[in-house]
Amino acid sequence: MKILSVAFLVSLLLAVPAIAGEATDDAGTQVSAELSGHIGGGSVWDGPKDILWDNGPLVTSTGTGVGGADESIVDANETTNGFGCQFASDIRLSDDFTVPAGETWLVSSVTLFGYQTDSGTSSTIVGAYIEFFDNPPEYGTSVYGDLYTNVLTATSWMNCYRVQYSASGTNTQRPIMVNVCDYSSPISFTEGTYWICWQLDGTGASGPWNPPITINGQLVTGDAVQYYNSGWGYISDSTSGNAKGLPFILSGTSSGALQNETWAAIKTIF
Repeated sequence: MKILSVAFLVSLLLAVPAIAGEATDDAGTQVSAELSGHIGGGSVWDGPKDILWDNGPLVTSTGTGVGGADESIVDANETTNGFGCQFASDIRLSDDFTVPAGETWLVSSVTLFGYQTDSGTSSTIVGAYIEFFDNPPEYGTSVYGDLYTNVLTATSWMNCYRVQYSASGTNTQRPIMVNVCDYSSPISFTEGTYWICWQLDGTGASGPWNPPITINGQLVTGDAVQYYNSGWGYISDSTSGNAKGLPFILSGTSSGALQNETWAAIKTIF
């Protein structure tokens, strides 16, 4: 994740209900827990193991949501709940990660985050499509994967709601799902910067949407891009224009510099 100031994405729609095929899911009519009936329960996801890269946090408030769930709260000065990544509408999201010098990563699992408005806490996500590039996907070369093979392995609620600042503690419209994609043959990445590009598919009427990296007190969180209406552009909040990054997690094993340092330390003992 790189923190940059960038122009915000064109064609963002303000203050409208979320529907599939749009670039952003912005603040609209909020539904209280009493009306929606989606009541939170215990956590159903405990996070991936052997993390190589965590692109940024999502939860901003622990236990303050309906039923004791966590919340990812949109800043009071912003409005965008999430960014479109709909497979059916060919809307794509992409963000970067860096393999340190001297290391080789073997990525065996990718974790993505998304929601469909009013889905309830039973996931409606049915597909994930992932492709890796050696540069931003607008002009980079594909190094692994494609956007037509469904690689989704498992999906479940992460015990967290995406909510507007004014709806904290009462709104359950946007339960965030954890979407895990396991690879039986790990993907090898040598040192350098890469871009992961993805789409999600679901059975709900709205989205899927991808909530951005969310950090209390920090409104510029990255340099992610979105493919929408046949063009790429940086993503940003529709109201503030602050550039955003996107949460994703890469899991697997690392070799190279880390391994060499470990063995060097062991050899000094003997």
